[in-house]
Amino acid sequence: MASLVSLARPITSASLCSCIGSGSKTCRSDLGRNWRVGASSSAASETGIDLKPLESAIDKKDSDGVKESLNQLRELGWANKWSSQPYVSRRTTSLRELTNLGIKNAENLAIPSVRNDAAFLFTVVGTTGFLGVIAGQLPGDWGFFVPYLLGSISLIVLAVGSIAPGLLQAGIGSFSSFFPDYQDRIARHEAAHFLVAYLIGLPILGYSLDIGKEHVNLIDEQLQKLIYSGQLDSKELDRLAVVSMAGLAAEGLNYDKVVGQSADLFSLQRFINRSKPQLNQDQQQNLTRWAVLFAASLIKNNKQAHEALMSAMSKNSSVLECIQAIETSS
Repeated sequence: MASLVSLARPITSASLCSCIGSGSKTCRSDLGRNWRVGASSSAASETGIDLKPLESAIDKKDSDGVKESLNQLRELGWANKWSSQPYVSRRTTSLRELTNLGIKNAENLAIPSVRNDAAFLFTVVGTTGFLGVIAGQLPGDWGFFVPYLLGSISLIVLAVGSIAPGLLQAGIGSFSSFFPDYQDRIARHEAAHFLVAYLIGLPILGYSLDIGKEHVNLIDEQLQKLIYSGQLDSKELDRLAVVSMAGLAAEGLNYDKVVGQSADLFSLQRFINRSKPQLNQDQQQNLTRWAVLFAASLIKNNKQAHEALMSAMSKNSSVLECIQAIETSS
């Protein structure tokens, strides 16, 4: 997840999407102070809780500090949704369960969408072809050379896709923004990663909804070490799987066809490859289904928090403001 998750493009994940990176060490002395009535811009003034220690830990990208701050806030009765679903346990899951929960076209969730790619290529070929026909009416040699040059554009696009697929993907990503559902899909997808990670106790250090950079950044030093060493156990794999599939689940609950699953599935496969013991094909398929089911259940049960978070992220709110949106949603 570049992030544990990212939309519809195979970025390091998801792409859940969402990154697990390194967090800097900071002094913990600041975390035990100022948990009383505060009057700063980052304070939850209506409850008299000072959020400065949490804000400081987020700014320093200190994952341990963020978790410690949120744990203390929860003890004070404010961060009640933080780590409210810490126990995640895999079980056998069927496609029917996904359908009964409200996932649309559950059988096609794992099939990468080509909607954006096809629309982009069709537009390029169709536009250049149409202009080529018109240019063919130009007088003299112009009627030959201009259609020829216009027709070569499609070949150039295909060549770029073969030599530098990242450049073509960037173009497709920018083109995708013209779809009327694009902004809602992006916000819904990334907010799901953010919310589910928060509910199961993984600290969020950043996010982006920018075209080509959609992701949610998660930082957990312990998980990072396990991933790099290829020693993820089943418990941690289950947690990461749920976060990775959250964006896909959110789209599946709202749309007939999921568009942003490629990066999520890429991220999940990365985690599976770094887990012990290794899963066989059937176990991997069941893990994917169960993770989608569990994530979708969390999203449905926290619908107001998800919608509040979507709104906050769409306004480019800070991570702290996004957390406040989750906690203050009724």
